[in-house]
Amino acid sequence: MTNFIPIFPLGIVVYPGENLNLHIFEPRYRQLINECYSAKKPFGIPTVIENKLKDYGSLVEIKEISAVHENGEMDIKTRGLRIFRILELIKEVPDKLYSGAIVNYPETYEQGNPELMCKVMNSIRDLHRLLKVNKEFKKQDEELKAYDVAHHIGLSLEEEYELLMLPDERQRQEYLKRFLTKVIPMVAGMEQL
Repeated sequence: MTNFIPIFPLGIVVYPGENLNLHIFEPRYRQLINECYSAKKPFGIPTVIENKLKDYGSLVEIKEISAVHENGEMDIKTRGLRIFRILELIKEVPDKLYSGAIVNYPETYEQGNPELMCKVMNSIRDLHRLLKVNKEFKKQDEELKAYDVAHHIGLSLEEEYELLMLPDERQRQEYLKRFLTKVIPMVAGMEQL
């Protein structure tokens, strides 16, 4: 399926299922949020890395507008829905301040390997112990997806983006496992210093 979506490029990666709070201050994005909220339509957050708009991002829905300030700025709560890929950037949308894009939605496979996810979670807990971080996840280990934990292990923005582009949950789990296998010995070594 291909369609047009308004876009709000940001220097972050948003994953499907992720809740994200945003403060909206630019007039073009205030217009985008007001229109999407009124029409109950989602918008896209494509990732920006080193001032370059990347092809992949997440479609997000607006859960609520939490606050509208006197100057028109607003605080909103959003939730990631699904991954999109930009086919064509539309810099100027008629009668709009914001940009848009023609996108498609790559097929993704969400069936992971529960045993592998349990191993990944054990490694995450090892990492958190080394870092003296206390983080509770809201689901049982075998119910968690790679996207649920990716922001909690120290991936760089580029690595979070690489994970976003992987279409298969097993690939994403393997990616996290490899990252943790590499980073835990480094953190343990730093701890010994």
